[in-house]
Amino acid sequence: MRIAVDASRVTLARRTGTERYALAVLRALLALDTPYEFTLYFRDAPPPGLFSNGSCARLRVVRFPRLWTHVRFAAALWSDRPDVTFVPAHTLPLVFPGPGVVTVHDLGYHFFPEAHPPWPRRYLEWSTLRSAQRAAVVLVDSQATRDDLTRVYGIDPAKVQVVYPGVDESLARVTDPDELGRVRAKYSLPTEYLLFLGTLQPRKNIARLAQAYAESGVYRQGVGLVLAGAPGWLHNPAWIEGIPGIRQIGYVDDGDVAALYSGALALVFPSLYEGFGFPVLEAMRCGTPVITSSTSSLPELAGDAALKVNPLNVSSLADAIRWVVDDGALCARMVEMGYAQAARFTWKSAAQAVLAALERAAAS
Repeated sequence: MRIAVDASRVTLARRTGTERYALAVLRALLALDTPYEFTLYFRDAPPPGLFSNGSCARLRVVRFPRLWTHVRFAAALWSDRPDVTFVPAHTLPLVFPGPGVVTVHDLGYHFFPEAHPPWPRRYLEWSTLRSAQRAAVVLVDSQATRDDLTRVYGIDPAKVQVVYPGVDESLARVTDPDELGRVRAKYSLPTEYLLFLGTLQPRKNIARLAQAYAESGVYRQGVGLVLAGAPGWLHNPAWIEGIPGIRQIGYVDDGDVAALYSGALALVFPSLYEGFGFPVLEAMRCGTPVITSSTSSLPELAGDAALKVNPLNVSSLADAIRWVVDDGALCARMVEMGYAQAARFTWKSAAQAVLAALERAAAS
């Protein structure tokens, strides 16, 4: 079986959730012992070492300035005629030969249209619907997204398969005081802090998080709130204005993430909607207690290992913040349960499920 893969997203220097998913799932796929031939298609040349030297994949760079997916990638597929095409993001080419498998990560643009620029939102609506209809198999990151896709777009549930992503297995609790101190100094972190990690945009519920932090009063105990992540569309500095103890540190380098989690009293992640909230499980791998939302996919990820709150209820979020700051026994239980919960999500199991979906699609 010859498998074509859209690898155009994995060459970005600063990867967010979708790009990290694409890179991790491709690495795990190529690490499986299979007789299949993979061809990875790139818009830009991948840096050396992006994939294992032992990988048998063929890497093909097909440069094109605009409409890469629908023109240049599609043309390469027509030339190569693979048995199945895999796109680890929302968009299959408009016209291409053979069956396809696409991953739909979430429908956040549909439920929170104001959180996206108008043209990208319209493109996502069109491309996600068309790709889901065209694909032989649609992969989703959670049962919540599967339910959304079948309800909103009427996609046949029989061809929508939940494949939980894995968590970076190199992430682990950092106990080295020198490493913790290095990251603390680099980002000017307070001695004790609560952490939010993600793009700063309305869907992430930053305004209510800031209000809950203020209401909790933990800043009077010297506990800061660190907002880590780049500002996104419609980011508003007014969300945190006038609230003492909040520090916005911008994008965090990958090599600093484990120490950032490990140094936090807790991750507070009250997002209004997530197809799959990676920070929840990443924090658990680093031994950090988690407060998160009781909505969308987040209860699936967190299980019983996190405090789950209504993200619209500021007082409930404030109560949860006080609990994790003041109750050491509670936090210790959450840490142990978090290790077990995060261990359920591996890239090897995700890759095995993706491979089974590719086999199923190729046989359709």
